[in-house]
Amino acid sequence: MSQTSDKNSSIRLKRDHQSSSLIENPLHNNSSSSSSSIKKIKQQHNNNSMDKDARNRYPSSSSSTYISSQNSSTTTKKLIIKNLKTTSLTPSPDYFDKIWPLLKQALQAILTGTNSPTNEEQLYRHIDHLCTISTNETNISLPSLLYDNLKKVLDEHMQALLPSLLSETNDSNDYLRLLNSIWNDHIVRSILIRQLFIVLDRTYVLHAAVPSIWELNQDLFRRYIMQNSIISNRCVTGLLKLIEQERRGETIDRSLMKNLIRMLIDLHLYKKDFEPSFLQSTEELYRNEGRQLIQTLELSQYLSHIERRLQEEQARITNYIDQSTKLQLIHLVENNLITNHIKQMLSKNFDKLINENRFISVALLYDLFFRIGISVINDLREAFGNYIKTHGRALVVDADKDDKMVDELLDFKEKLDHFLRECFHNNEKFSNTLKDSFENFMNQRANKPAELIAKAVDARLRSGNKEASEEELEKILDKLLILFRFIHGKDVFEAFYKKDLAKRLLVGKSASVDAEKSMLLKLKQECGNIFTSKLEGMFKDMELSKDIMTAFEQHMHNRKTPGTVGMYVYVLTMGFWPTYPTVSAILPAELCRLQEIFTSFYLSKHTGRKLQWQYTLDHCLLKGWLKEKAVKEFHVSLYQALVLLLFNQHTDLNYKDIQEQTKIQEAELQRTLQSLACGKIRLLNKKPISKDINIDDRFTLNTSFDHKLIRIKINQVQLKETPEENSSTTQRVVQDRQYQIDAAIVRIMKIRKTLSHAQLIAEVFSQLKFPISTSSVKTRIESLIEREYMKRSTDNANVYEYVA
Repeated sequence: MSQTSDKNSSIRLKRDHQSSSLIENPLHNNSSSSSSSIKKIKQQHNNNSMDKDARNRYPSSSSSTYISSQNSSTTTKKLIIKNLKTTSLTPSPDYFDKIWPLLKQALQAILTGTNSPTNEEQLYRHIDHLCTISTNETNISLPSLLYDNLKKVLDEHMQALLPSLLSETNDSNDYLRLLNSIWNDHIVRSILIRQLFIVLDRTYVLHAAVPSIWELNQDLFRRYIMQNSIISNRCVTGLLKLIEQERRGETIDRSLMKNLIRMLIDLHLYKKDFEPSFLQSTEELYRNEGRQLIQTLELSQYLSHIERRLQEEQARITNYIDQSTKLQLIHLVENNLITNHIKQMLSKNFDKLINENRFISVALLYDLFFRIGISVINDLREAFGNYIKTHGRALVVDADKDDKMVDELLDFKEKLDHFLRECFHNNEKFSNTLKDSFENFMNQRANKPAELIAKAVDARLRSGNKEASEEELEKILDKLLILFRFIHGKDVFEAFYKKDLAKRLLVGKSASVDAEKSMLLKLKQECGNIFTSKLEGMFKDMELSKDIMTAFEQHMHNRKTPGTVGMYVYVLTMGFWPTYPTVSAILPAELCRLQEIFTSFYLSKHTGRKLQWQYTLDHCLLKGWLKEKAVKEFHVSLYQALVLLLFNQHTDLNYKDIQEQTKIQEAELQRTLQSLACGKIRLLNKKPISKDINIDDRFTLNTSFDHKLIRIKINQVQLKETPEENSSTTQRVVQDRQYQIDAAIVRIMKIRKTLSHAQLIAEVFSQLKFPISTSSVKTRIESLIEREYMKRSTDNANVYEYVA
């Protein structure tokens, strides 16, 4: 034994065949004296530095395998070991036979849940010694022998469990609880056995090609218990029965389910024995359920049922089904309740869900379809588009609903936008479907939607519109502009919008100049400068007219010949404004005089120009005294004023008299007389009394007329459009289109010189933005051939040649 002179020194007692044993050896006869006594010298270093490996090897030894000393000075202290005796570690041939009964007894005590008579520490020492000495004198591997005997005991124990599990039972739940109890006991005992034989696990098993003690226990339980067909079938059948009960809404013991399924997973039997049967029963359930419920439930109820089933299966995965089954399980539910019934769901009350504003149900439908994939979403999108086309077309093509068409279209669009936002999560493809479907049905009826949208804008921009604030008006105009985007006949909209704008500006019925210019800007941003150039010209004319009238008033002041009436003139550029028919009327002498003065004044400042007086939108302010009543002011049209002024000289006039003295055209005269004698405000009395104007009617001034207002408006008739006016506007659009088609054809032929019929048609369609038909283009081609702008080729009648 050597002695070190280091300040911190340690001497390890290496155990070999010459060293003394530091554990109690019960096989030696002199066991009481076989232990070596080790006398430790006084040292400052305590025994807590003992090597961990040594402690693991000898957990119950009172002697330390490390003895360390530490000097506070450089002086070397001697380490003295007394009574060190040499004994052999080689066991006797019957060593194992004497130890094994103790170990077996302890093992059986663990398996039966009783107390072992042998101290656990002693048992551990015996196992440690068997694993340490490896072989006996007959060269038998003691660890291997120990492992085999352990396996045999465990094997016998597993076989002993079989009778209780193979006995007949009528209650599957009781059977599952029995199996669960046996499994739980098995786990606890497996842990205790592994702890007792931990040295065997860490030595022999580690280097031998045998399962660990834990794996051995699991393997034996799997082989004898769970691979028994009767036990396995009862277990799986019982589990499936519990799941079936839970799916029916009954309460089950989920902890029991979780433990037994965990058992199958731990024994590697889940995928083989349980999962296939579970998935098969699941598919059968939902296949039958889907076929039945899709026929009996409302769509909203069926969707709610699917959602509930998916939530239930997700809860099962969370509570006891293994996560590895999740995708297959959810797929089975989706496939049997959703995928297999796509067409039935979309054809069954889908329209009803939208009609009844069932936003939650439609959102659920979208979410469920989204789970399946893009192809199913496309089916839903197609159904959504078909709904829009069908119901939108019903709003557009019914002429009886023209009065409400635009309002209903706005409501319809707002409703669909809500579905798009709340149910389809603003999906871009659904948004495009909505736009395409709107464009499709709104052009099913030519021209009329464009006309009515223009009239709707006019109604919002009139001064009589008190429905909304400026902010609300802007929002309404934006919504109308969205409808405008969908129509192809934007030239029709422009024609009616321009005609209505002219009335608002000239009759003074515009609600706000700012609102008018805001709408003009919206149209400009939407359609470009060319579309709004004439509309902008109308506003410029209004501004220039103010300047002209300021100068004219100064001119009249300088003449010092004031008249009895006032006159305000709008000078309009003919190309900007709508075309009005030239009408004649006999004006009062004072108005004629003012007209002549203004004409001379204007032409003197603008040589080369020509003035043409238009009376269609002229309006007047008349003051009237009816007997001794208070003075009233009447806002009337020029034609109404001409008729009323006749009664300054006459008390009674017939229809022919009025027509002769005013020279108003018959249709306009009838409208005028009807507004004065048959409306809510009746300044004239008519005989006979009726709602229609006839050639034999006689008219007198209504001297009993009274009204609470001082200023009374009667010229609303000017803002109303007759069917003839609407037809005339539409015809002008058609004529303008013909001119544009002619111009496009000539322009194309001038560049290409020679083109086939099909090529020319295609070129024309690509250049023109308004809706046209092949027949209309063909008609214009024939017209141009007659006028010798082009001709047919002598070689091929389907080829056209440009004529320079």
